[in-house]
Amino acid sequence: MKAIVQDRYGSADVLELRDIAKPEIGESEVLVRVHAAGVDRGVWHLMTGLPYFLRPLIPDLGLRAPKNPVRGSDLAGVVEAAGNNVTAFKPGDEVFGIGMGSYAEYTRVPEDKLAPKPANVTFEQAAVVPISGLTALQAVRDSGNVQPGQKVLIIGASGGVGTFAVQIAKSFGAHVTGVCSTTKVDLVRSLGADHVINYTHEDFAEGDQRYDVILDTGGHSSLSHLRRALTPKGTLVIVGAETDGKWFGGFDRSIRAMVLSRFVDQQLIAFVNSENAEDLIAIKTLIEAGKVTPTIDRSFSLDEAPKAIRYLEEGHARGKVAVTVPTATSAW
Repeated sequence: MKAIVQDRYGSADVLELRDIAKPEIGESEVLVRVHAAGVDRGVWHLMTGLPYFLRPLIPDLGLRAPKNPVRGSDLAGVVEAAGNNVTAFKPGDEVFGIGMGSYAEYTRVPEDKLAPKPANVTFEQAAVVPISGLTALQAVRDSGNVQPGQKVLIIGASGGVGTFAVQIAKSFGAHVTGVCSTTKVDLVRSLGADHVINYTHEDFAEGDQRYDVILDTGGHSSLSHLRRALTPKGTLVIVGAETDGKWFGGFDRSIRAMVLSRFVDQQLIAFVNSENAEDLIAIKTLIEAGKVTPTIDRSFSLDEAPKAIRYLEEGHARGKVAVTVPTATSAW
């Protein structure tokens, strides 16, 4: 089968389209014929092996080279085969979820990270949902505990997680303010945000407005700056922790938040998502109810996956980026 693989850590230049063996599934795994895959920041981390401290902590990362050479996690496709212990899926089922190398014609997926594809979206739209959608859902619902009528600030509202978070927070009855750049204001407003702050012209922490919950998916603001925009007993959820630091990459800010939270009335939460089928089904329900719609900026073919990752890395994306996979080898 065709797949995007890498033998060493580095930029998108280390990725190659190659012919490799079709994966073999375990007893509790499903073999999925991939129709489309999503591009998220996690793909960049696995590709570069950065920050360094993640290498011993993430199963797919080795100290010197990735243990799983096939990139990609998010996917949507059709079940090709199911392991003997799998009860929820059978060949022919349309599914979406989180696999073990989705930039390929086939990938294996644990049954507990897979769900039926939302009926009202395409494979391409479904493929960009899993990691970003789960992250947004859990950050809003669980860590943020967003309630009707609360004032919620979402930093990075035009990004992959942010576009889902705006819609989910609105579906929970919150008054949502999104923060983004000039070219993305209309997009964030179209997602249902009640107010949009263009950070190139306005500082969200200035003025009198204070927020019950702040979701920071951007990762660049200091804790003191973020706390200034919170109510005295408000909740900060740090979803993004991205900086250029090679050792910690901004995750040190999350550690400082957890320590500081012990000494202040505000809740400062370092968020880590949970990949599970139950929440995939929860966001599927929101999508089928019309409360959440995946926002795709641009799609790339499988052989263009390196270009797709560069596009995301450069900050161009308005919402999500997808990778499409031909459904027949003859298409190559």
